[in-house]
Amino acid sequence: MNFLDSVQTALRAISANKLRSFLTMLGVVIGVGSVIAMIGIGEGTKRKSMEQIEVMGTNMLMVMPNWRRGGVGLATDMPTLKEEDVPQLKKEVPLIAFISGTVGSRTMTKHKATSYMTQITGGEPQMAIIRNATRMHAGRWYTMEDEEKANRVCVLGWVAFQELFGENENAIGTMIRIKNETFEVLGVCAYKGGTGNWNPDDQIYIPLSTAKHRLLGRRDLDMIMIQGRNSELLPITQQQVEDTLAKKRKNASGEPLFRVMNQGDWIETMKKQTQLLSILLAGIASISLLVGGIGIMNIMLVSVTERTREIGLRKALGARRESILGQFLLESVVMCSVGGLIGILFGTVAVFGISSLFKVPPSINTQAILIAFGFSAGVGLFFGLYPALRASRLEPIEALRYE
Repeated sequence: MNFLDSVQTALRAISANKLRSFLTMLGVVIGVGSVIAMIGIGEGTKRKSMEQIEVMGTNMLMVMPNWRRGGVGLATDMPTLKEEDVPQLKKEVPLIAFISGTVGSRTMTKHKATSYMTQITGGEPQMAIIRNATRMHAGRWYTMEDEEKANRVCVLGWVAFQELFGENENAIGTMIRIKNETFEVLGVCAYKGGTGNWNPDDQIYIPLSTAKHRLLGRRDLDMIMIQGRNSELLPITQQQVEDTLAKKRKNASGEPLFRVMNQGDWIETMKKQTQLLSILLAGIASISLLVGGIGIMNIMLVSVTERTREIGLRKALGARRESILGQFLLESVVMCSVGGLIGILFGTVAVFGISSLFKVPPSINTQAILIAFGFSAGVGLFFGLYPALRASRLEPIEALRYE
């Protein structure tokens, strides 16, 4: 009997008890499908997280005051970032591509009868590049001339635009009120899809000088935002920024009165977390494969018992032990492989369905599919080995006597 004949015999044996075979394969189907779905959802979640970080900007460093508190709500240090820190950093750190100081506050805005609470962010024009907000739905960004003259002009994020104007109304050139001051709308940023407190869509951008002197009455900066020239050199850029600011911004104990947050660190942390989550979910899903393997072993042992006389007859006609062993092992592997193929289809459909439900991009991992299918075939080989050995060791005379 050649290999093709063995496969056909295995398929006939499986199809002889269709319902029993299907229920046996169900554990493998669920196991393979779950592994593919969990890894796919994990990869999609990682991509979504990376996109949410990147909409804030790329190659970005954020310098913030390092507030330290002592006692019950009392500030022992009142560190600030000064306006002169920006030109000093630009001069002493050549790896900086763009830099801007920022101030901001959540403030009530109004257009006609519509009021909306949103984040007001004051920054220099290069803020558009740093925050990856150069793509416009309409209009333009304010210029350095607006910055120098402290003009009352603004650029709306997509959410702020929709809340104040609605989707179809033209906002360019109209006037809105921000904290009882009148501002002209110069532009509307294109939709970016951010979430949370850092949502770039839920912002109104105004010139830094306007925010400090005309709107918020600030002398110091809330933050310094930096875009590095090279993502691979971002740690070096961060170190140079820290060394430069440390010359002036220290307390009496020599501790820095600022902290620098590196976007690359966020990305690496997010990657590690989502990778760990994917491995954990895939590991849990793999338990279904093991349970399915136990079901395969159980049904193969039943099959050996039911076909004892057939085994005895084949041995009496000259079938070798290796042939019997291979036949039953092949049936187990075929059953698991068919279950694995159905599981791949089930898992792929599940990835798209769950991704649509949770609003994350679907991700089909080819490597995960190959591993899951290979594992299912391995399960069939491992759990089918004992029943196959048991069948191959039956003595012909005893098998023929079996009732």
